[in-house]
Amino acid sequence: MNKEEQILINWINNATYSQLLERWRHAPSGDHMFIGEVGDHYANVMAEKKRLLSNDMQVKISKEIGWT
Repeated sequence: MNKEEQILINWINNATYSQLLERWRHAPSGDHMFIGEVGDHYANVMAEKKRLLSNDMQVKISKEIGWT
């Protein structure tokens, strides 16, 4: 893993579910955060953080972020 990938991994590990979901929704196509080993790690961490939230909290966060 190179230095840039390690920086991305560190950000992922320290981000809240809300921050992860916002990036997931609003990142441009081809964002390096979602490619390869980093992308796999992102998806796994996001899924785990989501699992720890109630359904009501997941919906609240989703509505706060929106799609635009």
